[in-house]
Amino acid sequence: MSAPKTSLESATLVGDELISTPIGDIELRHSYFDDDASRRLFDEMDYQRACQAYLWSTPIVSMTTWRLRQCKAYGVKDDTDFVVLNSLKEKRGIVTGNLTTPYLLQFTSLKEGPLVVEYPAGMTAGGFIDLWQRPVADTGLTGPDQGKGGTYVVVGPNDDPKAYEKPGVFVFQSATNSLLFGLRILDPDPSYYGRFKSSLKMGRHGTPLANCRFIEHGEVEWSATAPRGLEYWQVLAEAIRDEPVRAVDKAWMAMLLPLGIEPGKPFRPDARQKSILLKGAAMGELMVRNLQVNPRFAEPYWKNTHWYKSFDFTIPQETETRVELDERTTWFYEAVTSSEGMVNPVVGKGQVYMTAKRDATGALLRADRTYKLHVPKDVPVGQFWSLTLYSENTRRPYDNGGTEIRSVSLDSKMKDLKHNADGSVDLYIGAKAPAGFESNFMKTVGEDGWFVYFRLYAPLQAFFDKTFSLADFEMIE
Repeated sequence: MSAPKTSLESATLVGDELISTPIGDIELRHSYFDDDASRRLFDEMDYQRACQAYLWSTPIVSMTTWRLRQCKAYGVKDDTDFVVLNSLKEKRGIVTGNLTTPYLLQFTSLKEGPLVVEYPAGMTAGGFIDLWQRPVADTGLTGPDQGKGGTYVVVGPNDDPKAYEKPGVFVFQSATNSLLFGLRILDPDPSYYGRFKSSLKMGRHGTPLANCRFIEHGEVEWSATAPRGLEYWQVLAEAIRDEPVRAVDKAWMAMLLPLGIEPGKPFRPDARQKSILLKGAAMGELMVRNLQVNPRFAEPYWKNTHWYKSFDFTIPQETETRVELDERTTWFYEAVTSSEGMVNPVVGKGQVYMTAKRDATGALLRADRTYKLHVPKDVPVGQFWSLTLYSENTRRPYDNGGTEIRSVSLDSKMKDLKHNADGSVDLYIGAKAPAGFESNFMKTVGEDGWFVYFRLYAPLQAFFDKTFSLADFEMIE
């Protein structure tokens, strides 16, 4: 005689019981279940682990994808090679890359020894970032050199930073062996770029420092968007292969183990693991995208709008009591890198990133509609502001067929923007440019959803006290 069926929430888990669950009925006989139920429970447990591991690993997989693909696309050979991304085609590879200033980017490994950098003085914004996309140190205007230049030493996770301390040297320790050194030139004088390149020197501690090679004008189409499917997990396995396991990540290592991912071991999943990993990556990304579009941990920055300030977590990505899991997952799915100047901007220094994905009615932005954004006169910036268009699918600069940066990014430095009589500017995004406003327009195509970043470079007091605000996008057609 069969036991009566009960719901999962009402189950006693004692004796004979038929329990209805999301993975089918589980029948208990004398409190035990059979081998088929055991198999299904293991599959479900590992699937849930894969979904959550996707969220946890988003920063490290995104960073590793960036390193692998950029180095391959641009033929990087040495530790002193910098890739310079300037054109739209080059920058379209970076997840939510800014399109207003050139990027100078270099990846290295601290397993070979501490990195020493003689950093030039001048108006730059940059820094060293570990594999979890946590800033190790800013350089330039928001760094300890404060734009005056200086010598930086970055040591690996197993090294002792005190061994390298000396007067006038900035010493920092990275929690990972993999390290990104990236920067942007902010000085408007075109001749400064040449002076910076000739003055920047790098090398390993104890060896002569050398000038750097700058790989420029590559005009390569590439993608740093994290892969989908099994490749996502392959990148994760490679990322953790040569890195120490932080205490905060030990529980995640335990969850990855039955999925075939273990530090220092080859990634060779069997058929069962592959099936679970494929489903986990797909569901994990859906969960992350839901967080990205509906950040339940945050409120809009300006009341009665749909504008969010992009950073809602701390530089360490953890507090006294928890890892800021949802917050960092959201940002590193949508974007890359963090720095002191990005996370904690102050009046007149750093950058602010505002994002919107809904219009004034609360509807999600669509590629087949046209919208207007009203930008008031006198945006509170010490440098300039920009509005950049991104693809929801790739999170990279939107590909609308344009070949020039202004096709997907408009900013206050552009002389031909059409201004209103009061000095304000109306910008348009959508399927069709309003007549007479072609210079203020960015085109969307097909069914590729989109979002924007409104960046304020060197934000001023009116941003922080919220006496300045942006209104929502208004659909006009």
